[in-house]
Amino acid sequence: MRLSIARGLGAALATFSMLALAPAAQAQKKYDTGASDTEIKVGNFVPYSGPASAYGTIGKTHAAYFAKLNAEGGINGRKITYLSADDAYNPAQSVEQTRKLVERDGVLLMFGALGTSHNQAVQRYMNQRKVPQLFVSTGATRWGDPKNFPWTMGWQPTYQLEGALFARHIMANRPNAKVGILMQNDDFGKDYLKGVMDGFGDKAKQFVVSQQTYEVTDPTVDSQMVALKGSGADTFINITTPKFAAQSIRKAADIGWKPAHYLVSVSLSISSVIKPAGADNAQGIITASYLREPSDPSNQGTRELADYLAFMKQYYPAGDPNDSLNVIGYSQAQTLAEVLRRCGDDLTRANVMKQAASLKMALPMLYPGVTLSTGADDFFPIKKMQPVRFDGTRYVPFGELLGS
Repeated sequence: MRLSIARGLGAALATFSMLALAPAAQAQKKYDTGASDTEIKVGNFVPYSGPASAYGTIGKTHAAYFAKLNAEGGINGRKITYLSADDAYNPAQSVEQTRKLVERDGVLLMFGALGTSHNQAVQRYMNQRKVPQLFVSTGATRWGDPKNFPWTMGWQPTYQLEGALFARHIMANRPNAKVGILMQNDDFGKDYLKGVMDGFGDKAKQFVVSQQTYEVTDPTVDSQMVALKGSGADTFINITTPKFAAQSIRKAADIGWKPAHYLVSVSLSISSVIKPAGADNAQGIITASYLREPSDPSNQGTRELADYLAFMKQYYPAGDPNDSLNVIGYSQAQTLAEVLRRCGDDLTRANVMKQAASLKMALPMLYPGVTLSTGADDFFPIKKMQPVRFDGTRYVPFGELLGS
């Protein structure tokens, strides 16, 4: 009898303990809008149409990578719902699409949205609503200001860093250079230009002989290229997005202008820029990269490249695996996946930012030696770049990694 009572009492206590612990176990799971036991909603805008539509492939690569994760069971058992909108590279549409994604669709965060003016147009809104504006696809320095914008974080190296590297390389290797600059007339172009001028320092007026601008709505940059040649410039810093980068490379060849050519990394894509411009016309172009080049022989046979190529073949067969823009999309998505894994069952917006601000990782398709790290006061994840030169077929590295 005593044994039966003891057993009964033990069972009752066990049941009570389980009931008492159940609410505590449930309380360990924390969700904000856009997250649940089964789903994580991620928002994005990118130009699938318009003058910068070449960048649309980044959004398609994001979607493909999240499809891969979902096929493998998701992140901590939750599937990613990726809602990517076309803003046509128009800041007004960026605002409209962001509001829809946040207020109507209820995304947990915005991720990898592209464009400097476009992200700037929604930055204050995102921070006022305390919604993560994470790993934006632009290198403007304003994405690394946790004091004033704690809900916004960049991903790639800054435009100012790259612009300064170009200027320093010119001063070291072409001390008598006459520099002509073509730039997009917006915050993207101005940020790069500031880096260039800071790099030249008090010698900027000595080096820069001409500055030409264009609007994203312009049909061509032909007249600007003619003006640059006419200025006597023998060195060209090309601060353009892919459509205009291809035009400028081809126009330089058409008018017989052969300057030392520095091209910003956002337009180094062989598929979207070099091939349309003509590979022969692009020979000798100098840029800087922080990514592995899929066509580089030194990457052949590596596990990193094999995994990337297998991913592209299975989940994005219409995409060009050699397009650096797809490498960006793949690497960005891997970064977000790591943040969400670290969040565990605390899928609050505050925890998303906390985890994003405590990263130290090596991504497989980053250039060897380039790593990603963040901190509470460091919202610039990637800080190094490798100078490369186009040899008519591929980009060949030269010199050492530059940056901090």
